[in-house]
Amino acid sequence: MKKLTHIDDEGRANMVDVGHKNQQIRSATAEGFISLNAETRKLISENQLKKGDVITVAEIAGIQAAKRASELIPLCHTLLLTKVEVHCELQAEGIKACCTARCIGQTGVEMEALTGVQVALLTVYDMCKAVDKTMVINNVRLLEKTKTDL
Repeated sequence: MKKLTHIDDEGRANMVDVGHKNQQIRSATAEGFISLNAETRKLISENQLKKGDVITVAEIAGIQAAKRASELIPLCHTLLLTKVEVHCELQAEGIKACCTARCIGQTGVEMEALTGVQVALLTVYDMCKAVDKTMVINNVRLLEKTKTDL
């Protein structure tokens, strides 16, 4: 019977051993959305929020978060990321965040991409919470993950 969690014979949790896997070029892209009211969107577009440039700060926060995913998520492998790109776009109903993470490694980078999106959106929330009590973060999802042999 397959274990539902990675628990060893002595009942201890362990990271999955990926040491036997080949190094591959790995990439993952995730996205999510935060809904914002019209006044908040206007303040963001005019860079008038007290905490500063929401889009730029959110993008930087997302990059930082992707780099630290293994510190936040138990049993997540530490990866040497070769690229993290976060793009936040002001849209008609809010902000869409997209994060792509890449590495050369033995395990995927989807947790890094998802963490980058989540923290970018949480940063928007934090920067706008004084002016918008209606914000909702939703539709955070993995769009794509790839692996290519070296």
